[in-house]
Amino acid sequence: MSDRRIRKVVILGGGTAGWMTAAALAKVNTPPQFEVTLIESDEIGIIGVGEATIPTIHWFNRLVELDEAQFLRETKATFKLGIEFAGWNGGNSRYFHPFGRYGGPADAQMFFHRWIRATLGGFPHGHQDYSLATLAAMANKFGPPAPDPNSLFSTLGYAYHFDAGLYAAHLRRRSEVLGVKRIEGKVERIEQDPETGFVTRLTTHRGEVVEGDLFIDCSGLRALLIEGVMNSGFEDWSHWLPCDRALAVPCERVPDPVPYTRATAHAFGWQWRIPLQHRTGNGIVYSSRFAGDDEAASTLMANLDGKALADPRLIRFQTGRRRRSWVKNVVAIGLSSGFLEPLESTSIHLIQSGIAKLLSLFPTRDCPEETAGQFNQVYGADVESVRDFLVLHYSRTQGRDEPLWRHCQAMAVPEGLSLKERHFTRTGRIVLSTDELFREASWFAVMMGQGLRATDYNPLLDTMPADENLAYLLRLREQMAKAAATLPSHEEYLRRVMGPA
Repeated sequence: MSDRRIRKVVILGGGTAGWMTAAALAKVNTPPQFEVTLIESDEIGIIGVGEATIPTIHWFNRLVELDEAQFLRETKATFKLGIEFAGWNGGNSRYFHPFGRYGGPADAQMFFHRWIRATLGGFPHGHQDYSLATLAAMANKFGPPAPDPNSLFSTLGYAYHFDAGLYAAHLRRRSEVLGVKRIEGKVERIEQDPETGFVTRLTTHRGEVVEGDLFIDCSGLRALLIEGVMNSGFEDWSHWLPCDRALAVPCERVPDPVPYTRATAHAFGWQWRIPLQHRTGNGIVYSSRFAGDDEAASTLMANLDGKALADPRLIRFQTGRRRRSWVKNVVAIGLSSGFLEPLESTSIHLIQSGIAKLLSLFPTRDCPEETAGQFNQVYGADVESVRDFLVLHYSRTQGRDEPLWRHCQAMAVPEGLSLKERHFTRTGRIVLSTDELFREASWFAVMMGQGLRATDYNPLLDTMPADENLAYLLRLREQMAKAAATLPSHEEYLRRVMGPA
């Protein structure tokens, strides 16, 4: 029987996607069963705006066995308890999308129904009083989830802000120690098997030839292999997500960086603010239909927290995804598989989602069509669920009357999103499939923040007298406030975890 095992994996492109993929493959390839070679060029810039993450980052960091203290020091990271949305409903409106859960340790989804029942009866206290992550973030405090499931602190969740370039460099050092070979160069020639169409070798501008059995396309928006060679096709989602440009600029760090990302709506898009240890990452995402580059740049530079450290860098993009992210022996991971704007910090999650599915479906050398088909199906579903969550922010914006927002308010939304909205407003339920990234707490936070309101709740709650439900909510609110007050400041906790350099 001939050897059908993969012996050579080639990754085209570095940056966050390339080095995350390399680090994961190197970690699971013990003892070594295949070679991993990564080709990148220092002359080719990377997007590098993915400085904010969501809690799924813990899965990847555990997979590659990153030490948190070293990781925090080397990537200049801060902690992140969620995202604040400012101005999305006009004026001084703001709401918070927290990581973690609402309610007490044992409440699960029933908390939403408890609170909805109470508010339908005139209860005056808002849902954000019942999120420990929200209370901590607004007080610039931080604490990790408690391992005790009966503790209020077990309801916390968190992620990180970090310098994406430093993160890639950190992973590169670890990957090379584990045997990943890096080749500096720009690919000038791509060869395919004339019978199968499989990619067989890449040649750099320096004449180096790299042969492989499996090729991972991490070439970013250029998508050199998955689109340039495999013609996988692109599904355009700009009719739902109309922003097509971003400007990114760092500025001086602020004292006591807050443990959350801020997304501030403007007339023609929105602006991000991501506090790191050594600087603040800023950018503005906008639609070229409704604003010129100069106008966007002027708005961005007028709303920085400190002195700019560089000129704004323009990034053009089109929202959507490849129709197939795996074709023959080419797998696209990262921006080569598609682009969803950074509104909910999902870029790095989608990289690790692709990595996780690749590891689960790691092929033999013939790359069966069934394996590629399964990857395309499950990864596509993941991206579409994230898309719907992002569309919710745009389509349900209220209190803004600028042309971009009027366009978004009038557009038809994907049917899956429409179904979720109808379920919530009629029954108080948030209906999700098993594998969706954003869970009930996230959907509840954004639906409430964008103005959706439930008109009913789970009728099983009627077995509890209304006054008992109110008493429970009042006690829990007081406990939440007391628990948040005991947490250390974000900066204090960060220094404590990092310890001496």
